Amino acid sequence: MKIITVSREFASGGRELGKRLSDLLGFDYYDREIITAIAENKGLQEKYVEDVLENHGWRAFPLTYHSSMVGVSAVSSISAGLLIEQKKVIEQIAALGKDFVIVGRSADVVLQKYKPFNIFVCADMDSKIKRCLERASEDEQLTAREAEKKIKMIDKNRSRTREIISGSKWGERGTYHLTVNTTGWNIKDLSRATADFANAWFEKSK
Repeated sequence: MKIITVSREFASGGRELGKRLSDLLGFDYYDREIITAIAENKGLQEKYVEDVLENHGWRAFPLTYHSSMVGVSAVSSISAGLLIEQKKVIEQIAALGKDFVIVGRSADVVLQKYKPFNIFVCADMDSKIKRCLERASEDEQLTAREAEKKIKMIDKNRSRTREIISGSKWGERGTYHLTVNTTGWNIKDLSRATADFANAWFEKSK
């Protein structure tokens, strides 16, 4: 089984890169499907699950508790329960034994025993702001300053969640096998090069 995990800065194009990789390699693809599965398992609305896990309910959580989430009063039982359910869903996907690409959700940590190929996708702030504004919904109407604030907030929350789960630093280069800077690149072109690199890595790792 071959697994590719894609961690990414918000608005860096990591989600698009992950989807294109799955298409090029013929792998299954998981992103929002995990939110859907958690919502169905828990009988909750997808929007609520997304708000807790992606916009994050961890802001008051002390980082010293990264070794154990269970029983920590600083986190609400609902938030902790959803994060544990997310881990369970990811492990169930891996148990299917099929090749897949998974975006976000600290999957590189959750799936560590499967020895996945771990990618981190980044970009400079101007590029991220441009992408964020281009992809904002019609009712969002962000200014460039608001977009930058949103990007920084989401990335800060992702970093904090990572520390809670594993104690490791989000985006630290030694954690990943490949860091892809999308600044100035067409994602379609980058995905081909990344797929070639991934294939070479899997071949070498046999």
